[in-house]
Amino acid sequence: MADATRYYRKNVDLFLLIDRIKLWPSRNGYLHGIQSLEIQGDYVVITTHCGETIHARNSRNSRAARWLRNKLIVAPCPKCKVPEWKIEKYNKTFFSSKYGSDLKRKKNE
Repeated sequence: MADATRYYRKNVDLFLLIDRIKLWPSRNGYLHGIQSLEIQGDYVVITTHCGETIHARNSRNSRAARWLRNKLIVAPCPKCKVPEWKIEKYNKTFFSSKYGSDLKRKKNE
C-alpha cells in the first residue's frame, strides 16, 4: 500500500479534508504540518508544528481549499519539518468532481 494513489471529491468539506491530510497551505506558499485541529462551530483553530495558530472558516471555495486542491504550494515549511513521505503522499492525491471519497463526518461528532 506504499505508493497508493488517493482520490477525494473536489468540493469536500474543508475541515474534513485538512483533518484527513493534516496539511495547511499558508498565504506565503508554505505547506505546514498540522499538530492539532479544534472545530468550534463554523470555524476551526489549527495549530501547526511550527507553533502558528490559525483561525479558519469552513468554506469549500476558500483560498486554502483551492490551494490544496490545485496544489499551489511553493515549498514545505522549514520550521514544521514536514516529512518527505507526507509530501509524496500529498503529491499522489487527486481531486475529482465525479470520483473519490466524500469524507463523511463520523456519527459520534
